[in-house]
Amino acid sequence: MKKYYDILYNGIIPSNPVFVLLLGMCATLGTTSSAHNGMMMGIATAVVLLCSNVVISMVKSLVPDKVRIPAFIVIIASFVTMLQLAVNAWLPSLNASLGIFIPLIVVNCILLGRAEAFASKNGIFESFLDGLGTGIGFTLALILLGGVREILGTGKIFGAEIFPEDYGMLLFVLAPGAFIALGYLIAIVNKIRKTC
Repeated sequence: MKKYYDILYNGIIPSNPVFVLLLGMCATLGTTSSAHNGMMMGIATAVVLLCSNVVISMVKSLVPDKVRIPAFIVIIASFVTMLQLAVNAWLPSLNASLGIFIPLIVVNCILLGRAEAFASKNGIFESFLDGLGTGIGFTLALILLGGVREILGTGKIFGAEIFPEDYGMLLFVLAPGAFIALGYLIAIVNKIRKTC
């Protein structure tokens, strides 16, 4: 049981894809102008990661080594295409706010990295837990970064006003603010990890 807990927990804190491994920075910096956008992008990526990990673990013995990476990319792209069609049909406002970042999930190195490093070498249940843990860690990181940027930039979080928008710093809503906020959050997370 501890083995399964360790697999799940590893992607959330010890090997968090954003704060520890620094993977998926394109989506991380591009979609976290608000906590809501960060949450939705994290959930979308987590769903694709979870599904692709399970399928890759199921077909790993059927895929020849020479075409392993292209096969993994096709599996990931299939799930991203299904996700994009579903979001476009049922959540057009989310599709409009995340835009190009939904199709870019295909090239997110977190997905291919977990497929190559874990799902292609482990069983289905372990791959499911790895995808779930990494997806949760990625989603939490995006919510945290988006929340910090939204509070500092607009004075709100998830639409709730914390302080008047007049006191917000526009810098944090723009691209440079993403780098600044991410840098400070990485430093805080590293400090917490060293003390624990």
